[in-house]
Amino acid sequence: MRKKQIKDINIEKMKYPNISQGHDEKGRLVEFKGGILGQRVRVKSQKKSKDKIKAKYLDLLEYSTLENNSYTCANPDICGGCSYQRLAYETELMVKVEMIKDLFREKEIAYKGDIKINQAPKKSAYRNKMEYTFGDRVKGGELILGLHRQNRFYEIVPPKACNIVDNDFNTIRSEVEMYFREKKTSFYHKNTKEGLLRHLIVRKAHRTGEIMVILVTTSDDSFDKIRKNLFLSFLLQIKTEGNIVSVFHVVNDSVADAVKVEKLDHLYGKKYISEEMLGLSFNISPFSFFQPNIFSAEKLYQKAFDLAGVDESMDVLDLYSGTGTITQVMASKAKSATGIEIVEEAVDKAFENAKLNDISNIDFLCGDVLKEIEKVGDKFDLVVLDPPRAGISPLSLEKILKIKTNKFIYISCNPKSQVDNFKDFLQAGFKIKEFEIFDQFPRSRHVETIALIQKM
Repeated sequence: MRKKQIKDINIEKMKYPNISQGHDEKGRLVEFKGGILGQRVRVKSQKKSKDKIKAKYLDLLEYSTLENNSYTCANPDICGGCSYQRLAYETELMVKVEMIKDLFREKEIAYKGDIKINQAPKKSAYRNKMEYTFGDRVKGGELILGLHRQNRFYEIVPPKACNIVDNDFNTIRSEVEMYFREKKTSFYHKNTKEGLLRHLIVRKAHRTGEIMVILVTTSDDSFDKIRKNLFLSFLLQIKTEGNIVSVFHVVNDSVADAVKVEKLDHLYGKKYISEEMLGLSFNISPFSFFQPNIFSAEKLYQKAFDLAGVDESMDVLDLYSGTGTITQVMASKAKSATGIEIVEEAVDKAFENAKLNDISNIDFLCGDVLKEIEKVGDKFDLVVLDPPRAGISPLSLEKILKIKTNKFIYISCNPKSQVDNFKDFLQAGFKIKEFEIFDQFPRSRHVETIALIQKM
């Protein structure tokens, strides 16, 4: 078998969200995940085709001239979370805008307007949820609670003084790490499928200061009632600026490195934390989706409301409605608003939140958009779309485009799939009237986008 070649590449172009391109010494295009425009990196060839070589990122050789040293992160080059720590914020915004513009050019999507990016109101301490993993930095090393190391999946990096969360996250993470380290508690090993500790999830409502902690372990019977109570007692004594008001224990024996809830045990306090956004109140349960950055999300949802031009005569359909945040925002002014969401827990929480906010002209259906859309009729004054990262499936989009409406608001956490979907709207006689980017996740590669799509 031919040995895979090691190549040193100058990154000449970046494609959203995480693909870098450059040319090797023979002028062949090399493409790989990771890196920043202008860096020189080392990669290993993985697969060759007629027009390019797909490779795997190995090491950083030289920083880009776009980078500087104004970061405050302790792990700017090894943590897999925030790739843009070394960029000035204005440079980060420029890079993101150019990548989105390239999506439009590559897909030949007609849009004559200027693509604007909205800065994040907060560039640090903005996240309201973190999922940490128990593991070690090196094989056989001491217990670490942190994030996966970039390009080295089995290594865990402790995100000390992480700057995209407030200090309560850092305090809870470090204290829990030390607690289980001192007790010499085992963690789950992916190879042997043995060990107790798997993940720690922390959620915090920024406006109320309420904190939820979720410990995820295997079903190892060593974590009995006594050890649960000892852990709970320790947890509640941690000094935080906010208040820990909710604690859960999750059992997960799945071999996948993801939190799968096989058993959920409520250990303490409320079964939710309460947050406030755009004058509305929301109860957030352990695994219900809620925007991880409410400060930018408020700006995004306000923009959606402004573009929609909602009034008391309008019936609104909100597809992929989650916990009903946008549905409620629209219902506050519309004649009626209906949301469709496939996750049952999210729908239950949507009804609960609507009741909490005394909104009665609202309804939610639980199920796949592809099936449920047939139950709500085919005529709406406005349709809001906020699909998952994969975008809208072809069959669902075919049905959506049969709705008798002149106006869509399309919000996306993945502009790549959104731009792919734009082709179908244009072919159906619609036009992209407005398009904007919201920097929902400063220091990371990701953004949210919003489009107003109307009949020509």
